[in-house]
Amino acid sequence: MVGHVSHGKTTLTKALTGKLTLTHSEELKRGITIRLGYADVTIYKCRNCGKYVTNSKKCIYCLSDAEPARTVSFIDAPGHETLMATVLTGASLMDGAVLLVAANEKCPQPQTIEHLMALEVVGIKNVIIVQSKIDLVTKEQALENYRQIKEFVKGSIIEKSPIIPVSAQQNINMDILLDAVQTLIQTPNRDMDTYPLMRVARSFDINKPGAKPNELVGGIVGGSVIQGKFKVGDEIEIRPGTMRKNAYVPLKTKITGLQKGKANMAEAGAGGLLGLMTGLDPSLTKSDGTVGNVVGLPEKLPPVLKDLSLELHLLERVVGAKELTSMEPIKLNEQLLINIGTSRSIGGVTSIKKNMMQLNLKIPVCADKDTRVVISRQVQGRWRLIGYASMK
Repeated sequence: MVGHVSHGKTTLTKALTGKLTLTHSEELKRGITIRLGYADVTIYKCRNCGKYVTNSKKCIYCLSDAEPARTVSFIDAPGHETLMATVLTGASLMDGAVLLVAANEKCPQPQTIEHLMALEVVGIKNVIIVQSKIDLVTKEQALENYRQIKEFVKGSIIEKSPIIPVSAQQNINMDILLDAVQTLIQTPNRDMDTYPLMRVARSFDINKPGAKPNELVGGIVGGSVIQGKFKVGDEIEIRPGTMRKNAYVPLKTKITGLQKGKANMAEAGAGGLLGLMTGLDPSLTKSDGTVGNVVGLPEKLPPVLKDLSLELHLLERVVGAKELTSMEPIKLNEQLLINIGTSRSIGGVTSIKKNMMQLNLKIPVCADKDTRVVISRQVQGRWRLIGYASMK
């Protein structure tokens, strides 16, 4: 779920999954998403009328029995401009996206532009456009907003994507949206036979204050398995790990449990979001302490890199601000924000020649050579998306 702040991403996620993804105290207080929120849900297809529903084995339209069609994971990404790096983390986990545009506001808003660019930069092509909050406007206003959306996406990778008018509050056209998800965002083929890899998007300490020593459980890491399968009892390694004596040291532990969609599992493979219960000291995983790491089997992980050689693909203009600004050349010693998978780091430019650049990172990343690197720079005090790069 991507789109401008307050365009209905969290409300639509709750309507589809039954879960409110605002869990951080500041999110509840301010009513905006700050961290990545995610929720699993099973989509059911009615045996009688063929419509899709969630959270019920009975069709809400004809009351006939419905059968499970697919379980999917929704990621609720923040829309606020200052949280763009979090959006890019979410985009790196996606097989497809739902781009929300509120019918009661002019299109496009600044983060609508930036989120569409983020989808293009990370290579997400399966996109459904949702015209949200149609219950708040007249027919004429909805049609004008629809025209603005069509004009906005003209010439982009989502020019031919469907535009579905929806009211999450009034449950309008939710069946049509689910049908589009089933039709347009297919489950990709994933290699289950190779060694497993998982990108960490969240991590937790679920122990409550005052818990007795024998009640304590190890830290939990959550994210997306991109290949292979994990099993309970597997010895795993987490890279780049944690800082010790001015150097990052990989973490090694054992999987004590697997959970997907609130169901405990003996093994779990690629696709969807997965929680790994581990034997780690929970102080390492609390407050998203291991986000950006990669989990795999010992000696089967990509290398940890501190210096990157990049081939640049820069956008013509900086996006995200109310006014698009021309792209200034990257300068020697400039500090850039990079996103690789779910990891992010600040890198200083040590060399720049035409479309080639050398970066020295403050925080190392665990990545293969063929991983796409998303690049942002400081513009008027904000991190703005400026392009992507290929590692050389």
